[in-house]
Amino acid sequence: MIKNITDEMGSLVLKMKDLINSDIEDIKAAKHEKLLDRNDDKQNYMNQIIELRQNLNEELVKKMQEGIDINIYRDDVDTLEKELTELHVLNAKLASIVLPIQQMYKDIVDELTTESGGNIVEIKI
Repeated sequence: MIKNITDEMGSLVLKMKDLINSDIEDIKAAKHEKLLDRNDDKQNYMNQIIELRQNLNEELVKKMQEGIDINIYRDDVDTLEKELTELHVLNAKLASIVLPIQQMYKDIVDELTTESGGNIVEIKI
């Protein structure tokens, strides 16, 4: 069971890494609209990973309570931890690209708002 959980989590992490790499490539190509297409998939994968992490922890506790040395799962858990760390680094790379773009758009909106006296859209009655 533990091996199945770590394998499934690893598969989801790889899918997440692929989606994030696609996000990075689309940002570089100024295809920002494509980012939204993948958001639901990324959220779904993250929810599954969180649920599986909880299942993994529960299974490890059960094995410990059964008197089984959980170190037999050490390689699988270490591999999963390495993959999750790589995902975290890749996500940080995406954030380092997205946040400046977000700030740039915010600055543009702020500048337009200031120039128009506080309203971007004029309403005429």
